[in-house]
Amino acid sequence: MSTLPPPILEMRNISKTFGPIRALRDVKLTVWPGEVHALMGENGAGKSTLMKILSGAQKADPGGRLTMNGKEVSITSPADARRLGVAVIYQELSLAPNLTVAENVGLGREARSGGFIDRKTMRADCASILKRLGAPFGPDAIVAELSIAQRQLVEIARALSLDARILVMDEPTTALSSRETDKLFALVRQLQSEGLAIIYISHRMSEVYELADRCSVLRDGSYIGTLAKADISSRTLVKMMVGRDLSDFYKKEHQEHSEAIRPVLDVERLTDGKGIGPCSFALYPGEVVGLAGLVGAGRTELARLIYGADRSASGSITLNGDRIAIREPAEAIRAGLVYLTEDRKAQGLFLDMSIDDNVNISVMGRDSGPLGMRRFSKARERVTRAIGSLRIRAYSPKLAVGGLSGGNQQKVLLARLLEVAPKVLILDEPTRGVDIGAKSDIYKLIDRLAADGAAVLMISSELPEVVGLADRVLVMRDGNIVGSLKGEQISQEAIIEIATGDSQGQEAQ
Repeated sequence: MSTLPPPILEMRNISKTFGPIRALRDVKLTVWPGEVHALMGENGAGKSTLMKILSGAQKADPGGRLTMNGKEVSITSPADARRLGVAVIYQELSLAPNLTVAENVGLGREARSGGFIDRKTMRADCASILKRLGAPFGPDAIVAELSIAQRQLVEIARALSLDARILVMDEPTTALSSRETDKLFALVRQLQSEGLAIIYISHRMSEVYELADRCSVLRDGSYIGTLAKADISSRTLVKMMVGRDLSDFYKKEHQEHSEAIRPVLDVERLTDGKGIGPCSFALYPGEVVGLAGLVGAGRTELARLIYGADRSASGSITLNGDRIAIREPAEAIRAGLVYLTEDRKAQGLFLDMSIDDNVNISVMGRDSGPLGMRRFSKARERVTRAIGSLRIRAYSPKLAVGGLSGGNQQKVLLARLLEVAPKVLILDEPTRGVDIGAKSDIYKLIDRLAADGAAVLMISSELPEVVGLADRVLVMRDGNIVGSLKGEQISQEAIIEIATGDSQGQEAQ
C-alpha cells in the first residue's frame, strides 16, 4: 500500500511576542507540494509575522516546530530560508532598478570565473529562466524600464534561480491591471504544475476562489482553521476572519431619498470631447449611487471631470441648485464636493508626513489664532476625533502615514476629506487594497454619511460591494452612462449585462 509523501512544509505551535504584545499564538500551517495555499486574515492578524519567521527575517519564540519534507529544520536567517528553498516576493518589490535583469537575478550569487564575475554565464542562466517563464524581455533589460508586472517576473526568476520549492506571494496583484493579473494567474498555475508550493496572501476573495486549493485563516494572531477548495465561500471566510457574519457587512440604515427632493448634484451632458460623455445624471441628498462598468469604461475619467482634476470640453454642473464652473479641485472642495482618488499613495496621501498633518492639511486655515499663529490644540482635537470615529489603528498621530496598513491609510485620507464637511463625495475604489475589517468600517462610514444627508457616488470594481451598498447603480460603457438600476433591479448579473452590452437596461437617470 502506497503512502502519501510528507507535506513540503509544516509549522506547528509557532508563537511570537514583541515585548508585551503577542503577535502569534501557537499558529500552525501545513502546505503540500504543488498546491496554492491561500493565507488570509485582517491586517494585524499575523500573516506577515508568520511569513517573516518562515523567511528567516524574524525568529519565532521557543517551543515551535518547523519541518520540511518530514524533516525538522531550523530557520534563523534569510540565508537558511534560501538554502531550504523558501523565497518570498513582497508587495514592495526588492529589486535594484538601475541594474539589468540578469544582474538582479544573480545579485549576491554572481557566477565567477578566474576570480571575475562571469557575465556570460549569468546572462545564459537568466535567459533560460526567463524563457521558462515566457517573459517578454531579455536578461539585458534594465529593471527601471520594466512595468510592475514585468518586475514581478524578475522576482519570480530570482526565486527560481535559487531552486525555490516554496514561493510566498504577498498581495501580488495590487498594482496590476486585469490583463496582467490573468497572466500572473497563468504563471502561478504553471509553477504549481511544476511542483512548487505557493503560499498566496491576498485580501481579494475572488483571487482565492480562482487559485487556491486550500485556504488558512488567521485572526488576532491565532490560527482559526483551514478550508478545502470546495468549502471556500465569502460567507465562511468573512466569519472566520472577523468573527461575524457577512450579512452584517451591507446593512443600510439610511433612508432612500425621495425624488421630490431637489438633487444636490446635477450633471448635464458633461464631456471631455475625447471619448468621455456626454454624461448626465443626478445625485440626491442621503443616497448612495454606484458607478459600475468594466475596466476602461470611463468611470474614473468621468469622476475627474466632475471634480475638476481634468478639464471638460462642454456640459454643466449644478450643485445645491447653483450652476457652477469647476476648473480645478480647489473650486470643487470650496463648493462642498470632494473626491477620494483610486491611487491613495501617488495622488492622495503625503506618505512621509504624519497622520496629524495628512488629516489637517486641507483645513489648517481654520486654526489661525491671534497674529496669524496656528493653534495646534485645534489640530490635535481634529485628528484625535478622526482616529476615534474612523477606528484608525495607530499608536500615535505623529506616525508617518507610509507606515500604516492600506486600510488605515484609506481612513486617514477619508478623514481629511470629511473635515471640509462635504455635501457630495465621489469615492473611487474606496476599499481597494484594504482588509475585510477595514472594508466593514468604510461601509459603515458610507452608510452613516448618507444617513446624515450627504450624497455619495461610489466607483467600485467589486460588484458585491456595489450591490450591497448602492440605492441606485449607473452603468458605464465606452465612456457613456448606458443604464440605470434601482432597488430590486440591482444585481451582479444585471450590471454585467448592461456593462457588456448584452442588455440596454433602463434609461439612465
